[in-house]
Amino acid sequence: MVQKIFPANDIFLKDVMTFTEEEMVKVNVSTKVITQVKICVEEIFVNIAHYAYGDEKGEAKISILYDEYKNAMTFIFEDEGVPYNPLDKSDPDTTLSAEERKIGGLGIFICKKTMDDIQYKYENGKNILSMTKTLDSKYL
Repeated sequence: MVQKIFPANDIFLKDVMTFTEEEMVKVNVSTKVITQVKICVEEIFVNIAHYAYGDEKGEAKISILYDEYKNAMTFIFEDEGVPYNPLDKSDPDTTLSAEERKIGGLGIFICKKTMDDIQYKYENGKNILSMTKTLDSKYL
């Protein structure tokens, strides 16, 4: 497992994305899966940066675990911001046009559809969101 702590601020998004991609490249993840995962990582990090701490400064710890046996990677986000479970939000009605749809919720909906498993818990004063993706290695 590798971990990094980033200030919860949009200006560090590029660093988060580089960290994520570098770890996936190390285990030969396909470009398609890298792109899918990066969309979800961006969504979760930006939500932490925008909403977890209000006007205060805070951090987001990102851990990446590669399970060689399952050929899967888990991305774990931890923050000490306001308790919030994004999985409690109901999915948007995608049958409606963009103009008819309520604002918000589309990003986490995309993550739910893209990732194989998403879990949330609030523990020891921390929001902990984990997302797991089964990989399709370039060489399999």
